[in-house]
Amino acid sequence: MTDDNGLQITNQEQNEIARNLGVEEAALGETLTLAVLKDALEGDVDEEFVSMGEAIRADLVGSLDVDLLESALDDIETQIERLPAVHEVGIPGGETEPDKLYRELVEPGWRLYDHLCEVGFFESVDENAPRFSSEHIRNTAHGVIEADPLTDDLERVGFDEAEQLRLMTSVINSDKELERWVPTKEIPHDVEFNVDFVPPLHQRAAGGTLLWIQTLDIHLWQKKILITDEILEDSYWDIKAMLGGLYLLARAAREIAAEDDQSLTDGQLMAALTASAAIMILNQQAICRDVYYITEEMRAAPKAR
Repeated sequence: MTDDNGLQITNQEQNEIARNLGVEEAALGETLTLAVLKDALEGDVDEEFVSMGEAIRADLVGSLDVDLLESALDDIETQIERLPAVHEVGIPGGETEPDKLYRELVEPGWRLYDHLCEVGFFESVDENAPRFSSEHIRNTAHGVIEADPLTDDLERVGFDEAEQLRLMTSVINSDKELERWVPTKEIPHDVEFNVDFVPPLHQRAAGGTLLWIQTLDIHLWQKKILITDEILEDSYWDIKAMLGGLYLLARAAREIAAEDDQSLTDGQLMAALTASAAIMILNQQAICRDVYYITEEMRAAPKAR
């Protein structure tokens, strides 16, 4: 990882952003910020993209528990605030089994997940949203960056300018990688597994996030002789980013539930939903590389006997 835990945007990444969003490189200037990126974006979110958010909102109206979602949002925020203290501990203690350290981070996420499963939230999003594509990612970036309620909320829960920019840069520049993740309805039926048992895409993204973080207690405790400070440093951002994606998912669900207190347009709602899944997917893959798949080059040096 580079300085600032890999948050700094490189010149190559900035050039890729310009190309993927269809803006002039000169428009992004020498120092990229969210404000600069917002000013550089031209036009509006596509009407088709807006209509997807409208359809999901209409499909789920009256089915979501706003009090439960607001409680989950507050508790996810608390766990994001707690993450530095968890990182300070690093590897869970415990003599015969690991202490409950990372598992607490995802407890509110499981409440959110269970509720969204119960009301058919994931199925509705899967039915109305297309697979990831360059155009879908462009609309997502446009919708999130222009949505002050979203960027303000992310800042309030602990994602500063550099961290928000890193989240969006990863999404914008990973369109080809994300294209491999498709809604369940678009998985061909001639594949070698039973498509009927594949959850909706956003459910896969959220469930995977919760499981990878939850399993860290056991993984780090069992593999502690292999774990280096660098592995723990890399894990910090991977975990925080996944929790940020989970927060965006909860924020989008709360937007739908609070019919008398909505602050996002349909396009911004769709952008929040898409960004949440993309962020969780990309950082699940990152934590596998950074923490779970420990190569000989990554591992701590064996102690001399």
